[in-house]
Amino acid sequence: MSEFELSSFDEPVASHRRKTHPHTIADLTTIRTGGVFAAYREADSETEVIRSVREADQAGQQLLVLGGGSNTFASDDDFRGLIVRDRRSDIQMLEGEDSSVYPAAGDGDDRVLIRVLAGTPWDDFVVYTLTHGYSGLEALSGIPGTVGAAPVQNIGAYGQEVAQSVMSVRVYDRVQERIRVIAAEHLDFGYRTSLIKKSIGDVVSGGKPSFTPRYVVLSVDFALRSSPLSSPVAYQQLARELDVQVGQRATTQAVRQAVLKLRRSKGMVLDDANPNTYSCGSFFTNPIVRESSASRVPADAPRYPVPGMPGYVKLSAAWLLTHAGADRGFSIGTPARLSTQHSLAVTSQGRAGGAEVLALARAARSKVLDVFGVALAPEPVLVGHSL
Repeated sequence: MSEFELSSFDEPVASHRRKTHPHTIADLTTIRTGGVFAAYREADSETEVIRSVREADQAGQQLLVLGGGSNTFASDDDFRGLIVRDRRSDIQMLEGEDSSVYPAAGDGDDRVLIRVLAGTPWDDFVVYTLTHGYSGLEALSGIPGTVGAAPVQNIGAYGQEVAQSVMSVRVYDRVQERIRVIAAEHLDFGYRTSLIKKSIGDVVSGGKPSFTPRYVVLSVDFALRSSPLSSPVAYQQLARELDVQVGQRATTQAVRQAVLKLRRSKGMVLDDANPNTYSCGSFFTNPIVRESSASRVPADAPRYPVPGMPGYVKLSAAWLLTHAGADRGFSIGTPARLSTQHSLAVTSQGRAGGAEVLALARAARSKVLDVFGVALAPEPVLVGHSL
């Protein structure tokens, strides 16, 4: 039985509203760029999602499966394929036989298991978990997009990643043309990546690699804790905002409000009134490089060890941009600019086209490469672009 309700203590954050009848990819993405598409379908059932994907693949048609459109940066060129939007939204507690596939965590297990359809807005789901007294996703508050996109990107913020809570993902495998369930241990989660994301390009459609992964997410199973207290706070900035020490807990509601406050201060909460939020969020990932390759980066620059990768360090893309001369507000004379609130967000300001946004991203990336010898990689899916 489905449960999907919000309490009065909170509501999902505001978002860029799409047009009732979208005509361009710009209408469907938070960065507001993208050309006219040839075909568009909103799927209201799993059968329709799979049929739409299969028909496009069998016809050799370019395919783009979109969720919230917050991690897609499309060119101004017309898209000659099919766009599929998964509109299914549902949250269900797993009990009895449905939960028996997951072994108990041990005596006193306070774990709860939840299945969520891929089209469910991510922040709606976060609010649901806090409303019902579950912890594990509170630091991921305010992230735009859908539940189906979360494991693809392994979304993360303020010391928390979705990989810490995912038990399995139910997908349609476009190569084998069948439904599969992939357990978390086989999803190859990493920093802003997963087996699913790595499969983008595995399927050729319309004579070119697809922009949609081989594995199309249908639903995700999560394991959370039944607790009013958060997971241990793992991020120093969040700990300061909460007035706790790193490793301590706070109430989940307090963590959500602190995270939303921090995200708003950086223009990372979607808001129609704030042109800085017309973006894909962080446009560049924090680069992971060999320590020997970071010789041009000052020793006092932020750098972090990478678990399981001795000899490598993770650098701060925001620090690199700022110190290479591409700080907040950086522009090259077009409406596109880096956010005035956060240097990692490349924004269209709701006015720039895809070509202008791309030129800005390239200019910012080139500055970092010229000054520090580090090549920044884009975080969003690029449709019709190459950086």
